[in-house]
Amino acid sequence: MNKSRRKQIEELCSEMTNQLEGLWILLDEEQEYYDNMPESLQDSERGEQSQEYIDTMESALDDIESALGTLEEVYAI
Repeated sequence: MNKSRRKQIEELCSEMTNQLEGLWILLDEEQEYYDNMPESLQDSERGEQSQEYIDTMESALDDIESALGTLEEVYAI
């Protein structure tokens, strides 16, 4: 891979990192929302949905971070 394409990947990875940070913030907000629910609501359908969103987002963000790490290896070579 030439220097120009590696540089483009580096720039895109930087943009992805910024977007990823925003997604982690949203996840934290959803977790805070869930944590501040009364226990009776946490056990309700609404609480269960919120927990499902949290679990799904955590999984997706972990996958994105893994992919980003792999891409960062490309431009580091």
